[in-house]
Amino acid sequence: MGAIVFVGLGNPGKNYSLTRHNLGFLVVEELARQLGMTLREERSFCAAVAKGRWEGAPNTEIHLLLPLTYMNESGRAVRQYVDYFKMVPSQVVVVCDDVALELGQLRLRRRGSSGGHNGLWSVSTHLGTEGFLRLRIGVGSNMQEGQTLADYVLSGFKTEELATLDESIKRGAGVLKLLITEPIAKVMSQCNTKIRLGE
Repeated sequence: MGAIVFVGLGNPGKNYSLTRHNLGFLVVEELARQLGMTLREERSFCAAVAKGRWEGAPNTEIHLLLPLTYMNESGRAVRQYVDYFKMVPSQVVVVCDDVALELGQLRLRRRGSSGGHNGLWSVSTHLGTEGFLRLRIGVGSNMQEGQTLADYVLSGFKTEELATLDESIKRGAGVLKLLITEPIAKVMSQCNTKIRLGE
């Protein structure tokens, strides 16, 4: 593979940094740490970016992208970046949170609808296709009485969830690393096997 771009979805700013909706950011930041890459804000792309190579796959150019446009406009930064580096949607891997999956569950898909996720919808709209890889990371749906979905995904994690969250972030980054070197079908088979973390 010549190049691959891992896109973490989230919202910029300290107020959002450890909220459920920022799990995409957290996983790509963990991948950067594991690969020894440093994300830096590039205003021309409205994103934090990193680009380099990894000794585990020296022939693949690895790009990391965290749109800083806020969730609903994530696709604008993705499209600008992809166009600049002359990539196609099949080289894009989007990482995002998913309330339909319990905390600790991961799902890797080749394509699909946004499922009500505004960030995925924005990426699909700006790329003009749903044909890109997406890694969904479960955040559960344990909303409090009277709490809206929007309030829930912008809320932080509970103390008792933190251990599972940490495992989930590390496992998500591990899946992304496998995508650099392994066939997609093989990674999907491993990733989509139901594993209950925190036990």
